[in-house]
Amino acid sequence: MWAIKFAAGILAVVMLGSIEAAPREGYGPGMQDWGFVEVRNGAHMFWWLYYTTAEVEQFTDRPLLIWLQGGPGASSMYGNFEELGPLTLEGEERNHTWVKNYNVLFIDNPVGTGFSYVEDSSLYTKNNAEIADDLLTFIKEFYRLNPEFKETPLHIYAESYGGKMAPEFAYVLDKAIKNGEIDIKLESVGIVAPWVSPIDSVLSWGDFLLNMGFVDTKGYRQIQAAAIETEHILNEGRYEDATWQWGRTEEVIVRETLGIDFYNVLFTQDFQSTKSRLAMFAKDMKQATLDSAIRLASEDRDQMLEDLMRGVVATTLQLPAESVYNSQGGRVFQSMSGDFMKPAIHIIELLLNNTNLDVVVITGQLDLIVATPGNVAWLEKVQWDGRNQYLQAPRDGIGPLGMLEGYQKSFGKLYMYWALRAGHMVPADNPVIMDYILQKHAGFP
Repeated sequence: MWAIKFAAGILAVVMLGSIEAAPREGYGPGMQDWGFVEVRNGAHMFWWLYYTTAEVEQFTDRPLLIWLQGGPGASSMYGNFEELGPLTLEGEERNHTWVKNYNVLFIDNPVGTGFSYVEDSSLYTKNNAEIADDLLTFIKEFYRLNPEFKETPLHIYAESYGGKMAPEFAYVLDKAIKNGEIDIKLESVGIVAPWVSPIDSVLSWGDFLLNMGFVDTKGYRQIQAAAIETEHILNEGRYEDATWQWGRTEEVIVRETLGIDFYNVLFTQDFQSTKSRLAMFAKDMKQATLDSAIRLASEDRDQMLEDLMRGVVATTLQLPAESVYNSQGGRVFQSMSGDFMKPAIHIIELLLNNTNLDVVVITGQLDLIVATPGNVAWLEKVQWDGRNQYLQAPRDGIGPLGMLEGYQKSFGKLYMYWALRAGHMVPADNPVIMDYILQKHAGFP
């Protein structure tokens, strides 16, 4: 078991009259740092930084990567312990951790997610713009505490609903840099299985499942009917109702597929639990939808992660009693339910038309919840100067180690990657293609 070897308290050095954060030992191998930023009065955002373990003279010789999770209301600790951090959920060192080559900053966002917390329910965010504003406040304070990173290239990566949050965060951060509010080197935003255009994802589900052999024509029609009703409600501007209809569409899929895994359709299906899941939908559809949105793994692994975070991690990091892991995640989703189904294609357009940032889109072949056909559909709708050239660009294979790992297509600052043998969690399912992408966009000398 990994534990702090230092006594209690934050290790810090005094610099020009202010407190500068400094590396210290935490939970797991390598040097780390962590803490909270009060982004608004009573709204506390948790962060956990892993300094790279690469053999470099200074850790700032390697880029800084931010990781945001989805939900909204799902903790970045999932990405940490199940996808790309230095330790697995079982406490074993991960071979393909991003920390080997990069400094990695996990942020529990929006406030109320994971270890982040609010002192009053009125402080939960209600839309993507409020999330971006909180993240901008956070990052300004982070760099005040860690000024040594100002000359280090910064790349924002996010997954699922994080793929909706990260682009707007990147856009407001780019504006803040241009306005002289903060002096840092933001270079790219990468979105994995991004919930950028929710309705395109929902409308792709029926065809995807039919073509993969998970439903018959009757099942396909049932799913399509529910998806089209979701689109109808959304087009009427009934955004919160559209969120709950999204949940009903998921219920139809669970029934027609007998419990398919939404995050990787080839994962073993727990046939015995399907009836209980359907019963949960029938009893309280909104609660079942909420649980589905913030649960990223099986119930057993979700519980393992919660136990680890509330137990040894919270104790080792000496987190305050108010910061109870995942105690507010459900309320985060409820507060965001009116924004959940709204598209964010316009933010991608703003990035491509008004910034010099690389926009990197990554989709997993076996993902259902944000299926590849939906990602292809919304990406081809994006209006920007290079749209026609992107549509006509060739699609090349990716095979850095000899085996075909996926495909890539790009023009200008827009890059699209198809990851083979990967579902929703590409960093965990296909670390080879993820490493290729990171090397290309966040590479180091």
